[in-house]
Amino acid sequence: MSLKCGIVGLPNVGKSTLFNALTNSSKAQAANFPFCTIEPNVGIVPVPDERLANLSKISKSKKTINTTISFVDIAGLVKGASKGEGLGNKFLSHIREVDAIIHMIRCFDSDDIQNVNSTVDPIRDLEIIETEMMLADLESIQKRLEKNNKKNIDEEQLKILEIALDCINNNKDTTNLKSQFEKKQINQSGLLSFKPKIFVCNVDESSVKDGNTYTKSFKDKFGEENTLVVSADIENQINELESEEKKNYMEMIGLKETGLDILIEKGYEILELDTFFTSGPEETRAWTIEKNCTAPKAAGEIHTDFEKGFIRAETISYNDFIKNDGWVNSKLNGKMRLEGKDYIVKDGDVLNFRFNT
Repeated sequence: MSLKCGIVGLPNVGKSTLFNALTNSSKAQAANFPFCTIEPNVGIVPVPDERLANLSKISKSKKTINTTISFVDIAGLVKGASKGEGLGNKFLSHIREVDAIIHMIRCFDSDDIQNVNSTVDPIRDLEIIETEMMLADLESIQKRLEKNNKKNIDEEQLKILEIALDCINNNKDTTNLKSQFEKKQINQSGLLSFKPKIFVCNVDESSVKDGNTYTKSFKDKFGEENTLVVSADIENQINELESEEKKNYMEMIGLKETGLDILIEKGYEILELDTFFTSGPEETRAWTIEKNCTAPKAAGEIHTDFEKGFIRAETISYNDFIKNDGWVNSKLNGKMRLEGKDYIVKDGDVLNFRFNT
């Protein structure tokens, strides 16, 4: 499945620098003036997973293929974006197309990098962006609920829009909608307020390990669960190093894991995704699925014919596959199971699908 995370924030907070680090490229133009990025840059990034290499080694695979995630560098939003300020309407339309939002927030002082506001205040900056997205949602909902348009909306979508309108007008939390409606129905609404969010506090090198006063105040307000402290500039530098140099440099500055790996892991977590594997002599490959995905739907990620003609899935857990040195010994030792249409695929399952064409 194709997954897309959009990087948003005020101008000059480090979005394009983060994008370049994520994609290990200089595809996104990073410059010191607002609206440097107008058309969104899109980069497809392999999802790191050490399990993949282990499976490939055991199966002696000719090819090893990671699953991927797309990152979109969306131009800087400003106050008034919902009314078209700073090309705002165009930028907001780009955000509607992503599955999750990465809020990039400036948490560093610099005389060299222009700030659109007179002070550094991550809480204010996030509230500006969130307000503009909420106002854009409000306008969208009101248009769709007009008498002439209302008749074209199905009952479930109508309920979602009416509840969302009440939440926005009365400053209520929208998270309870997730318990009332299916994820697919909420996504179909196209509302920005409902998209899963990750907050990335962009800091300088000295604050990478422990954060700073800006990140502390931000976490005190918005919590730690979906807040990451990253230095986009440092991540860019790490990406330019060879593996041994990279390891030594990370040890020197006190990083156990790159911010980019943590960001991808967090993306999978908030989007409620799992990974299954196929592994054989030709290739070992990772596949992305939503949590609680049935075996036929997982088969459909490989090819629609696999889902239509699904018979069963030969299934081995990752740990059993490794312990038993592959398919043959796993089967001989009773670790391979035959699962049917109702089986819920688990993260790390190694699968081989049987199907009718």
